[in-house]
Amino acid sequence: MQRAFFLASLSVCAVLLTLQAQQPQTVRQGVYAENQARRGQAVYKEQCASCHGEMLEGRLGPPLTGEDFISDFAKQPLSELFGKIRNTMPQDNPGKLTPQEAADILAYILQAGKFPAGRAELSADEAALKQITWPADAAQPKAASGANSAPSFPPAGNLAQVMRGILFPNSNIIFTVQTHDPAEKKNTPETAALAGGFNWTIWGSDIYPGWELVDYAAVALAESAPLMLTPGRRCENGKPVPVNDPEWSKFTEELAEAGRAAYKASQTRNQETVSDVSGVIADACLHCHQVYRDRQGRGRDPIDPSNKATRCVKQ
Repeated sequence: MQRAFFLASLSVCAVLLTLQAQQPQTVRQGVYAENQARRGQAVYKEQCASCHGEMLEGRLGPPLTGEDFISDFAKQPLSELFGKIRNTMPQDNPGKLTPQEAADILAYILQAGKFPAGRAELSADEAALKQITWPADAAQPKAASGANSAPSFPPAGNLAQVMRGILFPNSNIIFTVQTHDPAEKKNTPETAALAGGFNWTIWGSDIYPGWELVDYAAVALAESAPLMLTPGRRCENGKPVPVNDPEWSKFTEELAEAGRAAYKASQTRNQETVSDVSGVIADACLHCHQVYRDRQGRGRDPIDPSNKATRCVKQ
């Protein structure tokens, strides 16, 4: 009878621990164990310190402690930081770390950030880590110092030049992931020769790893989308870009968000995940083109949807 009671108690404890693990937590609630942080420190010194510093202060790579670091991840679950460590680090050999090693390093980072330890170890399961967040007040970015306003820069090119010089080629790099795995090793000089010149889908591939090029392309989309809102910019036909049009602003934000989604997808280092998000980019472009570019009627040539006469003017 005592044995039955003991086994029942163990079952109840197991259920309670499982339920507790599934409940949302913050990093202030002791989500890692001391011995796990010690293991993480050992792995960190071997795999990470050369770039991020012996004390996580930053060196070739950014610091992994402090307000600025936390603010980069404070609005995301802990699974995002875990995924970045697991999929993209160390930079010279991404994917080398096991899930357990990544979780141990993450425990060490939390310890270095003065977040308290608990009894249970931090899980290496992504679903469990999605239940752990940062406190709302964990990081409040510092206000920019100085009273002077940031300088403004007049547009150097028209909208078509920005599209063709930045947005189109970088979108093309991401679209290419649908048919080419960025992790593949390529003979770049020979490929370039066959291409007959510069090729946006292979640029820099003899300098940067393929997945990093996808990262850069996604960042370029997110960062350059606001160039569509630069005051004074004109379309290729000379008409002013409708920067004050709410719908134009909505489409601009949609493109920027697509770039951010592409970067997040690229950080998984998964070809299928990036292939899926490429549709989000295509839709963002299409929504704007349907209203401001590829329209027929009003004297336009219906055979040529690329007619430039009424671009930047809503139907």
